[in-house]
Amino acid sequence: MHIILVPGLWLDGSSWDAVTPLLEDAGHDVHPLTLPGMHSKEADRSAITLRDQVDAVVAAIDAVPGDGEDILLVGHSIGCGIAHAALDARPGRVARIVHVGGFPAPAGTPMLPGLPATNGEVPMPDWAEMGEEANIVDFDEESLARFYAEAIPAPERVLTDAVQLSDERRYDVPATAVCPEYTAADLRGWIESNEGPVSEMARIRDVEYVDLPGGHWPQLTQPAKLTQIILDAAASTEPA
Repeated sequence: MHIILVPGLWLDGSSWDAVTPLLEDAGHDVHPLTLPGMHSKEADRSAITLRDQVDAVVAAIDAVPGDGEDILLVGHSIGCGIAHAALDARPGRVARIVHVGGFPAPAGTPMLPGLPATNGEVPMPDWAEMGEEANIVDFDEESLARFYAEAIPAPERVLTDAVQLSDERRYDVPATAVCPEYTAADLRGWIESNEGPVSEMARIRDVEYVDLPGGHWPQLTQPAKLTQIILDAAASTEPA
């Protein structure tokens, strides 16, 4: 199976470096993406839009040979919304989508407005200062310092542009929801309470919920456990 890995904000394709070889060892073709504007800290990302990043994922889907459902699409954090928008563009190509530490934003809404921006880019905030210690609970002091030092500012418009969705066949594609700093019970509760941010997730017809206790970045802090969840998701799409 072809597995496309979509990073979240402030990360590039190297964020999957501990996961990619494990998936390859299991026999899969793996495609970790570096999205537009995220190739370096020095890049000019002021003109990069949400559509640019979605289109990059669509291009990765289109680059996979064949025309059947032979792709597992994995998104992390805001990458979940980017992957979901790409799924909306190519619902017939994706066998399953995996949302790690996030969920797709509803059509017509921005994915993460409100963070301070400078010159068209948004630096990673200090999660402890924001009261979001749960995000970084499983980093040690050294790895956390490196994580902040290597973070790449995100294009502002990726956070603030409205999500565009149009093909309701996206709801027919099975999903796995990986729950790290929140629990599967939390996510189900938000859905049952009709919380706005998860209204798009609520419409997906087949969702498997998987707990992965820890912080928000399991591809960095728990790569073996996250890899096994991705492998299980891939196995669930294969014919018996």
